Amino acid sequence: MLIGVTILTVGYYITQFRSLQFRGGAYTATDALIALLGILVSLEVARRVLGWSMTIIGTVFLVYLRFGASLYDIPVIESFAHRGREWSRALTTIFFDQEGVFGVMANVLVSYVILFIFFGAFLRKSGASRFFIDLPLALAGRTTGGPAKVAVIASALFGSISGSPIANTVSTGAFTIPMMKKAGFRPHVAGAIEPAASIGGSFMPPVMGAGAFLMAELTAIPYAQIVLISIFPAILYFTSVLTMVHFEAKKQNIKGIDSGLRASEILRKEWYMSVPLLVIIVMMIIGFSPGYAAFWAILSCVVLMYTLPENRADFQQHGFGGFFTSTRRVIRTTGEALVEGGRDTLIIGATVGVIGIIVGTIYSTGVGLRFSDIIVSLSNGNLFLAIVLIGLASLVLGMGVPVTAAYLIVAVLAVPALTDLGVALIAAHMIVYWFSQDSNITPPVCVAAYAGAAIAGADPWKTGWTSFKFAKLLYVMPVLFAFTPAILLVGEGGEILQDLALQDVLLSYFSAFIGTIAFSAVTMGYLVRKTTWIEWIIAAFGTFLCFFPSLLTDLVGISIVGAVWAWQSYDVRRKAALIKADEQQPAPTTS
Repeated sequence: MLIGVTILTVGYYITQFRSLQFRGGAYTATDALIALLGILVSLEVARRVLGWSMTIIGTVFLVYLRFGASLYDIPVIESFAHRGREWSRALTTIFFDQEGVFGVMANVLVSYVILFIFFGAFLRKSGASRFFIDLPLALAGRTTGGPAKVAVIASALFGSISGSPIANTVSTGAFTIPMMKKAGFRPHVAGAIEPAASIGGSFMPPVMGAGAFLMAELTAIPYAQIVLISIFPAILYFTSVLTMVHFEAKKQNIKGIDSGLRASEILRKEWYMSVPLLVIIVMMIIGFSPGYAAFWAILSCVVLMYTLPENRADFQQHGFGGFFTSTRRVIRTTGEALVEGGRDTLIIGATVGVIGIIVGTIYSTGVGLRFSDIIVSLSNGNLFLAIVLIGLASLVLGMGVPVTAAYLIVAVLAVPALTDLGVALIAAHMIVYWFSQDSNITPPVCVAAYAGAAIAGADPWKTGWTSFKFAKLLYVMPVLFAFTPAILLVGEGGEILQDLALQDVLLSYFSAFIGTIAFSAVTMGYLVRKTTWIEWIIAAFGTFLCFFPSLLTDLVGISIVGAVWAWQSYDVRRKAALIKADEQQPAPTTS
């Protein structure tokens, strides 16, 4: 029945599209009935796939659109009041207008996101995803805390394609989390490191969790430019998590593991597994659309299926005759990838209708501009305070919502406030996009962290807070985007790569990198040994100075953090010498 209603409502929109556009604002009773059915189906799809959270949020916004005039009589929230809409007008506005159910989110979903979701499924089924674990294991497995560093590097490589923190956590975590536990990491720490690294996949080009595509749509800035400015911040994020993992391993005295693999050997034997990623990168550099590049990358994954062990065995045993057996197996594997990709699209596809309700309500009531005014008013024009308020709003609005949806909701509300305070448009969007990740690793609703906890067999709440600790740079980078736009290659005029001095970019990169290393050490409370409170306060002040893009503050900050490191090194050697001296003293004799 519901499938029939879905075909009816969407089919009506498609077949009557031209007429609907001509009579926009003067919809008929039939239009209103179709809109009602379509919205009910949208809410039910969201409930089935995502639970009640998104359904309740969508319903609240719909009721708000209808009864907004009632808020005029309620103190404090009267700022959000509007004249309201009759039910027929509210429903048709949400379902048929271009800012509603079939708005920007649906456009980006069908143009880009679905193709990349299927690409991720084909990548896993082709066996290529294994390459993104084997290579990091060969590179970092033997170092201090090696398995955790493997998790971070693997998440960066695989996450750059999948773009989904939860899919990334589950896919790479199934291998890396047990490996971390075996090496000596506590279960809740192993379960936390993987999601903290996995959310970085949404910052790492080329896919960026579909955020780059949506950002390009909202800002009219070319996709290639958004990818370009995202590279260094993504590297900083993974540097931060890697550094924290290193200090955690030092603190717990966790060694690496020798897998017997060598990077050169992996590259020599499995280099072809990187072809799908290279296809995407090369084609988009040449100038092809992301969707077109994803299509050919999917086809390259189908070709890779012939290299799976069972298919290789057929060729070795039966020669060319094994091709037909292998082809049947490849067709079956392709079908499994299509089914898996179809299921994966539900996670974001189920949000489209509800996101349309939310965005349509925001646009038609004008509450977005008022929300902007409220943030500016509450912050009293203070940009830092405004960023803190937007971070809190993002955390609340993003609970239980997929990242792309959370970004779109908060962008519509918060970007105008940031631009009013003088932040460049692209910097404002990057601030919101980074904040949109916070509900994945910040309790109480930290879905990616809970997925990591499930694999690790750890306490979800404890895992969530530990994941928050490892992902703390997530909350620092938006501040840098606002106050140091050169880190995004944004010049004085607010445009990318215009009115931009090379020394400003290099200095901002240097400051951010040094600050990130120091920040990671301060977060973990460890340099050469565990820091005392006095040492922590001094190092934290030095870290604060390191983040400022000024050569003087950088040098002073580095000197302060370096002094703490030097003191700890001296203190460790001094205590070791005292212990050694005590051991060498002759034992007291008894008469």
